[in-house]
Amino acid sequence: MFGYRQWQARHPAPAAATDATAAAPNKAAPKPRHAVAEEAPVTRTRGSLKFHPCTLTSAQAAGNVEAQCTTLAVPENPAAPTGRKIDLKIAWLDSKNDGAADLEPVFFIAGGPGQSATEVASLVEVALAETRKQRDVFLIDQRGTGGSHPLECLGPDGKPLALPEEDVTDAAKVVADYAARCAAALKPTTDTRFYTTTEAIGDLDAVRAVLGAPRVDLVGVSYGTRVAQQYAKRYPEHVRALVIDGVAPNDLVVGGEFATTFEDAIKLQAAQCRQDAACAKRFPTDTHEQLRNVLARLREAPVEVDYRHPGTGEMAHGKVTADTVVGLAFAFSYAPQTASLLPLVLDEASHGRYEPLMSLAQLANRQMGGQMNRLMQWSVICAEDAGRYQPSEAAASTLLGPEVAQMFFAACPAWASGTAPADFTAPLTGNVPVLLLSGELDPVTPPRYAERVLAHLPNGKHVIAPGQGHSVMALGCVPKLIGQFFDKGDAKSLDASCVQNLNRVPAFTSFNGWEP
Repeated sequence: MFGYRQWQARHPAPAAATDATAAAPNKAAPKPRHAVAEEAPVTRTRGSLKFHPCTLTSAQAAGNVEAQCTTLAVPENPAAPTGRKIDLKIAWLDSKNDGAADLEPVFFIAGGPGQSATEVASLVEVALAETRKQRDVFLIDQRGTGGSHPLECLGPDGKPLALPEEDVTDAAKVVADYAARCAAALKPTTDTRFYTTTEAIGDLDAVRAVLGAPRVDLVGVSYGTRVAQQYAKRYPEHVRALVIDGVAPNDLVVGGEFATTFEDAIKLQAAQCRQDAACAKRFPTDTHEQLRNVLARLREAPVEVDYRHPGTGEMAHGKVTADTVVGLAFAFSYAPQTASLLPLVLDEASHGRYEPLMSLAQLANRQMGGQMNRLMQWSVICAEDAGRYQPSEAAASTLLGPEVAQMFFAACPAWASGTAPADFTAPLTGNVPVLLLSGELDPVTPPRYAERVLAHLPNGKHVIAPGQGHSVMALGCVPKLIGQFFDKGDAKSLDASCVQNLNRVPAFTSFNGWEP
């Protein structure tokens, strides 16, 4: 079924941490290691929390980050405080400012749903480098992810249960059956109803309280922007300022509009190519049309291909399908550096040369493996989004089609999910200073989403990074802007003209790169 392979690539199954993972592109990457010495001496105290030295890393990290780590036990069910407890993993990236303890700490909230904050510490270290000159930064793994009672789908033998990798005729049923098995496996240790945004913001406030901070600053990325907005709605007295990057409005059905937002992003990328003389000459058929043509051909007849595996360097054999291509295009559209390869690999495919496309598709699967906790994601979207999803007529004619959204919620009938508060979809309002960030070419949270949120925030400012994709907080001068914003606590007066210096990434016209 069209959409299954693309969904599977975006939601890889968990796997044991082994060196063989690199040779198995459809398996999850090894779990990150958080080195906290069991007998490590206490080196730092903040509020009532005692922190130990730790090293933050992950399979996808650009490098290691030295930090201080601890855990905080919280009730799994907030309404049953004496019931089962789960541990939240907290990492402290301390400031060089001796007076940081007197300033509001910054809480970083990761995306997904299902991403671990501590596993993207290398990105945070870059994005909040200027902020850390004055303020301490805390990374809190949202419950169900990373080191905070991660939800895992294990069989009776204790090994991860995997989705079938072969072609299936009823993909939605396969996912629902898999979800049912996962739910049964989790039942003795976990109540999946309590892993939603609502519980997550309660956890954030619990961390704030034990740190002894009357107020905090928040940085949320992608789905994390929803968490930040919900926290600011419930605890306005505890929020000084917000940065939200890749903005998801509270009333957005996460996953419900991927088909149309991706379509818009591909058209914008195609328009950018047409405006560049070298690109327009090299690729007279634009990216959107070329992608549609390649997909149509592969839906009629998938192609067997020999290609060089990006993980092992060895020759491998596989089948290129329409889902292979659309999954690659969707994944690569997140960043202009990877999107710049699309016109070239699609042109190669149109001439019957699928080897580069297949290698890059496997590379994308490998890089994305393990980045999201699928089961925690189900707890969030089944409680907050699935019931609000309405099929869009516009999606029927898109490259992704309506199946992508349907697959996104396929697990929900079999998943024990909680509920969202009655006012969950209401916008964040009030005078809180908010810096909203968007990438011009973002395929999942386009700038128009941030404009919807900004309409209710009189002290907000929206900055659009030209030619950029999803999440821009670590690019160019943006870290400096974030630091200035937190220093002043004023978005309206922020001079953000420097983002215009961000360079658009030209399309590759050959495998040697773009035209000089």
